Amino acid sequence: MNNQSGDQKAWIGLFRDSWEWSDNSTSSFRNWDTEELNQQCTTDKPDKQCTKVNVRAQNGNWTDEKCDKSLPFVCHKDQMFLIRENRTWTEALEYCRMKQMDLVSVYSEEIQLHVMNVIKNASTSEVWMGLRHSCALGIWFWLTGEMMCYQKWAPGNGTQAHDCSHGRVGAIQSGEDHRWISLNETHKLNFICTKANV
Repeated sequence: MNNQSGDQKAWIGLFRDSWEWSDNSTSSFRNWDTEELNQQCTTDKPDKQCTKVNVRAQNGNWTDEKCDKSLPFVCHKDQMFLIRENRTWTEALEYCRMKQMDLVSVYSEEIQLHVMNVIKNASTSEVWMGLRHSCALGIWFWLTGEMMCYQKWAPGNGTQAHDCSHGRVGAIQSGEDHRWISLNETHKLNFICTKANV
């Protein structure tokens, strides 16, 4: 990332269309350079629709730039995305897979903590995750194929016999202590898509 002017800049995933992140989430955090902020307020620059960060600046301030300019870029590890649309479990799974992702599998306390942070802005009281019950085998399993060693069931969930007339799937409560519950897959909830569990 050599730059002859002495400052280094790199792409981040924010582009202008009322400024939203490249994963289509909206941006409430701003770190504009002071001069850039003044320009943002006084001019409309339709030719500059992407955001770069000055990686050498102490505060990592942002400026906008034409999207076709070649710059290094920053990837982020956070691969979980809260989708604030109300869908059935199957619809949520289809949505994630159309985006080359999957419903989140929470097979460790570390992932549970990460999910708890992601679902803070959920608009439903529960959020779908990639947990499904097999009536034929009488077990719960993750879509990833991981064994369900870590569990955080709410009392009365996950262990009782299930009505198998409609599929039973897992959701995590978006409030309180973020326990897991068993629901009929026809409920319509927000959900978390993930590219890979972290």
